[in-house]
Amino acid sequence: MLTSFFWSGDAIRSRRVSDIVLWTTLDVPSPPAPVMADWQREISTRLALEPGDVEAMPLARTQVRWPAYKRCVQAMSDWTCALGLPAVLADSDMALMACRGARYHHDGEQYGSAAFCNLFLSEDKGLDLRFPSTGQCIPLKRGTAVIFDTGQPHGVIQRGAESFSAADFAPDQDFTQIFLTWELPIEDANVGQALKVIFDIDRPSSQRLEEEQVWMNGAPAAVCPESGCWHRAG
Repeated sequence: MLTSFFWSGDAIRSRRVSDIVLWTTLDVPSPPAPVMADWQREISTRLALEPGDVEAMPLARTQVRWPAYKRCVQAMSDWTCALGLPAVLADSDMALMACRGARYHHDGEQYGSAAFCNLFLSEDKGLDLRFPSTGQCIPLKRGTAVIFDTGQPHGVIQRGAESFSAADFAPDQDFTQIFLTWELPIEDANVGQALKVIFDIDRPSSQRLEEEQVWMNGAPAAVCPESGCWHRAG
């Protein structure tokens, strides 16, 4: 059993980590060539992405150069509303991200109070978003939309593989995926219901902790970046 301890106001609260992954493929426009060229310059000159890296991109510049990006946001809004999450997207901050694959990890030590909502904007490059605890593999291509618990381990790996290996990402091949992301508040009643989150499952532990973390079976845990398997932290 996975337990997320997260900040709720000025106190730590506990909750069950959801194994539900909501996803679909949306019809969204292809980024124009000048925008993709700008992304490539940013990645090669400033970010210098290595295999497994996930980094933030300049969203404001893309918004100015690609007015049609609003259709992507609208498509996500329509989908989340259909899931019973009205207005939650509009109330959440949006960011633009880039990854060159992603080592297995969870984000419960920094974003335990949120669920991630991602929309991928790049074409299919033979990569999957994999959740090793559930075995789910979601093919990444333009329009792939996904919502999942930040405490759930995940990684971006070669299609057909199970583990992450930097050797799978040859330097002369383009494996970069660009995506929009939102942090949905896990305590929002609709978000919690959609992911079937159970709150306050370990009040005694939450009252003595001072930082966000994820526990497995009652003890602090970490994720192997290659296999995605849980192990005791420390």
